[in-house]
Amino acid sequence: MPLRPGRTVRKIERPYTRISYKVPKKSYVKGVPAPKIHHFEMGNKNGDYDLALYLISKTDAQIRHNALEAARVVANKYLDKKLGQSNYFLKILKYPFHVLREKPIATGAGADRYSQGMRLAFGKPAGTAIQTFKGDRLVMLLINSANKKIGKEALKKFGYKIPVKVQVVEEPLK
Repeated sequence: MPLRPGRTVRKIERPYTRISYKVPKKSYVKGVPAPKIHHFEMGNKNGDYDLALYLISKTDAQIRHNALEAARVVANKYLDKKLGQSNYFLKILKYPFHVLREKPIATGAGADRYSQGMRLAFGKPAGTAIQTFKGDRLVMLLINSANKKIGKEALKKFGYKIPVKVQVVEEPLK
């Protein structure tokens, strides 16, 4: 089944959770797919940095794991090209715990009867997502203040790939 558009899962809603009293084992979500994003820390962890840049969410939304991976690749590639791998440390601060589920939509003859018979359908796990709220820090970038402009540009590129309005905030390291 192809990937559904991101707008279908962007809004934060508490998902319907199946609760089975007779067979409690059926209450758990089985077979959650692994997130596409595997690297949460990039660059030189032990460098001597004097500036921290944070990407902060301006709205509440869900960010799918594949959008997070695409944003990570873009930002990391830009920083690596401009600064080299030893001059920055990029860390993604949130992990995609939220399980996204999809109920396959039936097509063809008799599809209306099939679709109407499944009220509160539980659905199959289709992926994972981050639930982010207004003011949450999504990404941290440690960098030297001489490279501040490049760091802000990298976080701006990160923000283009995710479905949330973001802002870059800088804090000096002590």
